[in-house]
Amino acid sequence: MKFRPLHDRVVVKRLEGEEKTKGGIIIPDTAKEKPQEGEVVAVGSGARDEAGKLVPLDVKAGDKVLFGKWSGTEVKIDGVDLLIMKESDIMGVIGK
Repeated sequence: MKFRPLHDRVVVKRLEGEEKTKGGIIIPDTAKEKPQEGEVVAVGSGARDEAGKLVPLDVKAGDKVLFGKWSGTEVKIDGVDLLIMKESDIMGVIGK
């Protein structure tokens, strides 16, 4: 992928949701909720503070993150569905 987000933006690929419930019931596509977990694909260079100094982002490519249900803007790049969001929309990193 040849896309680099600007400033404090992050590109996230959603992780696939569960196909079955714990009881073994298969969930149809129309009833599935969009997962709120994803993998960071690319990050911007960082935000600038009030003094103009560059503040690097806390997340990096490859991190698995948890984000809000309505966070980000959905885009399709090279045929892949992705989300572009600000780092502040990310709630945390999973498994660090």
